[in-house]
Parts: sequence; C-alpha cells; structure tokens
Amino acid sequence: MALGLALIALLGAPSLAVTQSATPSASSPVAAMGDYSGLVDIGGGHRLYLECAGQGSPTVILEAGFRTRADLWSDDLIQPEAPRTMVFPGVAAFTRVCAYDRPGTTTVIEGELLPSRSDPVAMPRTAAESVEDLHALLEAADVPGPYVLVGHSYGGMLTRLYASTYPDEVVGMVLVDAFSEGLEAQMTAEQWTAYAELFQPVPEALAGYPDLEFTDLDLSASQVRDATDASPLPPLPFVVLSRGQPMAMPADLPGGLTGKGLERAWTVEQARLATLVPGTRHVIATESEHYIQLQQPDLVIDAVRQVVEAVRNPGSWETAATGTPTP
Repeated sequence: MALGLALIALLGAPSLAVTQSATPSASSPVAAMGDYSGLVDIGGGHRLYLECAGQGSPTVILEAGFRTRADLWSDDLIQPEAPRTMVFPGVAAFTRVCAYDRPGTTTVIEGELLPSRSDPVAMPRTAAESVEDLHALLEAADVPGPYVLVGHSYGGMLTRLYASTYPDEVVGMVLVDAFSEGLEAQMTAEQWTAYAELFQPVPEALAGYPDLEFTDLDLSASQVRDATDASPLPPLPFVVLSRGQPMAMPADLPGGLTGKGLERAWTVEQARLATLVPGTRHVIATESEHYIQLQQPDLVIDAVRQVVEAVRNPGSWETAATGTPTP
C-alpha cells in the first residue's frame, strides 16, 4: 500500500478496486420500505445518495470510513471473481439496512476514480456537520427508527457522536475498527499535530478529484469529546470489532510518530471503546487488518445480527455477551 493511502486508511480511505454499483435513481421522497437507491434532498437543494434493502426493525445504518463510499459495505473487493455475501446484503437478509455516501467520498474501479454519488459541499467538514447531514437524510427519506448504527474507522466516531446527539433514536451499535478521538491522549502534542496533518495531502490515487472529503480533525475530535461527556452512551447492545493484524506502516513518520507507536495507541483506544458500555462484546478479528468488513464480512454480519436480536429480545444480550473473547 502506498504511504499516503496507508496513512489515510487509519481513518478509512479506500485503497482497493471494487465492482461498480448501480447508477443512482432519480430523487425519491421516501425510502421507508422496499429496495431503494437514489438521491434524497435533505434541504436547501443538497442531496445525499442513499440505498436501503430488507425488512424489519430495528433499521441498521452503515456509516463508512473516511473518504469511503457505501460500496465497501456491498462489494467484494477481495475476491470479486467469486463474491461472498458482504455486509449490506447479509444484514438485509434479517432486517432493514441503509447505507449512504458522504460528500467527497470515492470508489476506485479498475483504476478509475468514481466520486461520491452525493452532492459536493465545501470542505473541510466537521464530525458534527456529517452527523447533522445523516440526521436530515434519515428524516427526509422517512427511514424508520429505531436505529442500530454500524461505523467503520472514522465512521465509528461519527456513529458515537450521532448517538450522543440523538440518544432517543439509537438502540444498538457496532464499531468496526473505529477511529477514536482518544488517540490524541496517546500522543504528544507534536505527534498529534503531525498525525492530523498526515490526512490533509491528497494521495496520488485520488489526485484530480476536486471535491475530496477533508475533515477538521482537531475540531471533530473536540466535538465528540464534548458530546460524549455531556451525553454518554446508555446501556445498549454494543460490539467493538478490532483488527487482529497490524497495518503495514513505515517505521518512521513525521513529528516523532512511528508505525509501531501508532499501532499501540490504536490498540489502547480499541480497549477503551470497549469499556464505554457495560456488557460490551470486544471481538478481535484475527484475520483482518483495518477493513474487517472486507476481510471477514461474516464477522461483521454476525455482530450486527446479535445486536439486532438483542434489541428485539433484550433478555438475550447478557447471555450473548458471556464468554466473548476480549484482548
């Protein structure tokens, strides 16, 4: 993996080719039932791409990582010649599920860069702005709650902010090797500044895309800390999936950072995330690096299924959590 993509993968940018998804349909007023894919006006003429499938409650909302389109929940990047059941269709088999493109996200298909299917917006953005977009999208599309939120990498931080901002809407959560604002506490000020700056340059694979997603990492991390301090996660079915294989990183990075140091900090924060809610399942994806949904999709599907079943039958969660492997 090229250095730029390896660094950005810590927040979730795509680095593998995928098969092309269907072209978005015309704007539709609702996505409350049936298969749906299209553009939804969330206000002010701003449209977001949304796709939904399956039936049942709660509705699962898939939040992708940094600069990553919804494709990574649906398409098999590892073995496209014999595709496996990936997370989106796997979850659609037992409940309603929706995924969407944040503005500025991308997919690379056989070397061709495909931009977000949502309308572009001014960058950089903050985590709070992305959360407000998602909330407006779910309302405008009439996506029925309550919601189980599933967030990969940077998307994991967004799901936690959503749950603290709209606690009455969220009944369960799965974090998939989620980025944590607490990483800042694991670094010196110099290291954190260098870490935040690593994500600003445009990697070669994404050169030429003028509307690429950027985030104000300092402000976003502060927003999440403030919101989660004010409104911590309540007891709810909660699974933390963490990578079991270290990411391939250079030995030395700017600002005194090292690949090994970043991996240690990430591991510490994964363990901390698993303490946010009593009874949390913390599962180590032994065969995966950062993209657990691509390398072990069944593990993610199973985690979502357990959370959905626990929402439907609250008495089942304590039993399900007993004996779960933890790091």
